[in-house]
Amino acid sequence: MGSTSDLPVMEKAAQLLNDMHVPFEMNALSAHRTPEAVEEFAKNARNRGIKVIIAAAGMAAALPGVIAANTTLPVIGVPVKGSVLDGVDALYSIIQMPPGIPVATVAINGAMNAAILAIQMLALSDEKLAEAFAAYKEGLKKKIVKANEELKEVKFEYKTN
Repeated sequence: MGSTSDLPVMEKAAQLLNDMHVPFEMNALSAHRTPEAVEEFAKNARNRGIKVIIAAAGMAAALPGVIAANTTLPVIGVPVKGSVLDGVDALYSIIQMPPGIPVATVAINGAMNAAILAIQMLALSDEKLAEAFAAYKEGLKKKIVKANEELKEVKFEYKTN
């Protein structure tokens, strides 16, 4: 993440990765304040066993793109809300990458979907993780089915179901 101010957003991703038993790193790296550290992180990530990178940043949000420019690993960008533009500036910065330097981009503050996307990528070569993720998705389905059942008890004069 670009700074620890992004931690409240990224904790959702960390919690899901942890719940799914996916090892991960959390680092504060700034494309503008510590560019050498970002480059070193990106260039050495594969050798450290990293298979996919989730990079969150707000405002100018250069971090995901700089990481993508310095690695062949997939990079998922999380634009973080925090500026006067409510994260739209970060979204545009992350999503508008030049050809050859793609960054998969999720919604503003979409850390949970970034973790899900990373898990799906990792599950392509990890059957145990694929099974755990299938169970997670089944749990999401059950929550909606239960919520729909509970809505049947909500009464309004003109409600027809």
